[in-house]
Amino acid sequence: MAFKKEVAEIIEPKDVFVGNPKAEVTLEEFGEYESEACAKANEIVKQLLEDYEGKIRFNFRHFPLTKIHQRSLKAGEAAVATAQEGKFWEMHNILFANRRNLGTTSLKLHSKEAGVKNKHFLDDLVNATYGWQVQGDLREGIDRGVKDVPTFFVNGEMITGKATYEILSKAIDSALKKAKNKSTIPATKKTVAAPEIKKTVQAEPVSKSTSASFAKKPSAAAPKKAVSKVSIVSKTAPKVAVKKAAPVKSQKTSGKTASRQRA
Repeated sequence: MAFKKEVAEIIEPKDVFVGNPKAEVTLEEFGEYESEACAKANEIVKQLLEDYEGKIRFNFRHFPLTKIHQRSLKAGEAAVATAQEGKFWEMHNILFANRRNLGTTSLKLHSKEAGVKNKHFLDDLVNATYGWQVQGDLREGIDRGVKDVPTFFVNGEMITGKATYEILSKAIDSALKKAKNKSTIPATKKTVAAPEIKKTVQAEPVSKSTSASFAKKPSAAAPKKAVSKVSIVSKTAPKVAVKKAAPVKSQKTSGKTASRQRA
């Protein structure tokens, strides 16, 4: 009987965030761990996360420049490996602090310092277990126009120019303002749509009650009209008979009186 091999689901770099995971503004960086510029940018990111605490979240995507920095690829794989145990941010900072010492054996030591307990960590690095995730980030970065590191995005919009605190904070402020304006749009839509809902709800009861009242009125009025016609006929009939009989009686009376006078 063959046993089905369990395949562990890999947490992708795009799903690893630092800061408020539900924040409306995402600061995203494409970088690598051997770059001095990326190491300096990491200090700016730390300051932004502190100054905008609860308002932003940070996502690091791997863009190893292997033609310049041969060890940046394995360093990226090591960061993805530690993210599987929730230790990405710890490893991320350790790698930048030791960016000149990123050999395979050193990466194993760095992972222990970050608090990783995976006994197969070194084997995963040698077998490139997380190589596809790093290569996937690299391809996505190229598709999005990334040519050098570090390259930052704020809510998907690329930040041009040198990544300074002033430029990034200005972009974050603008994104926060846009997010605040968007949050007020649903309330406006509800107030506009409310009268339409009321009209549709009232239209049905009015039409039903009106048709019902019209249906009842003819049946109730019909007997009254029939009775009134009969009573008028019965009252007028005796009057006509009396008027016709009056001349006959007067003639008979006048005949008797005439015969008495002759006798």
